[in-house]
Amino acid sequence: MTKKRYYVVWNGLEPGVYDSWDKCQAQIKGVKQALYKSFATQAEADRAYSSSPQLYIGGNAQKPKAEKSELPANVQRNALAVDAACSGNPGQMEYRGVYLATGEEIFHFGPVYGTNNIGEFLAIVHALALLKQKGSNIPIYSDSRNAILWVKQGCCKTKLPHTAESEELFGFIERAEKWLKSNNYTNQIIKWETSSWGEIPADFGRK
Repeated sequence: MTKKRYYVVWNGLEPGVYDSWDKCQAQIKGVKQALYKSFATQAEADRAYSSSPQLYIGGNAQKPKAEKSELPANVQRNALAVDAACSGNPGQMEYRGVYLATGEEIFHFGPVYGTNNIGEFLAIVHALALLKQKGSNIPIYSDSRNAILWVKQGCCKTKLPHTAESEELFGFIERAEKWLKSNNYTNQIIKWETSSWGEIPADFGRK
């Protein structure tokens, strides 16, 4: 079964976000220099539509960056920072990883129904798996003590009920726990000290 896609039209008859290729095509057909791109989720499409198309398409395409700020002297620049955000708890959860030296968003996942702690746990495992794939042992910063502990124990000790609504999320949790059991890693997982250093650079800024 083909997965549903969402389409952003930046330059077309009626720019906007469309939930089918047919609707998107109707907006770009016959339009010179039409600018459009497909995305896996509505949230990604909405975020892209509110941004410059040059971030996503063309030869100068680049990944969105987090807001850059001065990092504390004792924080390593060659490192990833991860964080999660949740609209309600439980609610629509998403997480991301940011490269500290540049503020570049390296990965982003969600939204999916879940909790903030689960998002923090999955973000660390996502970072570990990505870095191992790239052969990199740079450290990972997280501001969640629970998530760091869960990763070290190899188990997401959430109290979220396993229901039809959370079924998709528990599939991701199972995959993350399986990865931790099957893989070794040398990356340091470092607690981000928010009280001393301010918000972690991967923060979604929704507090």
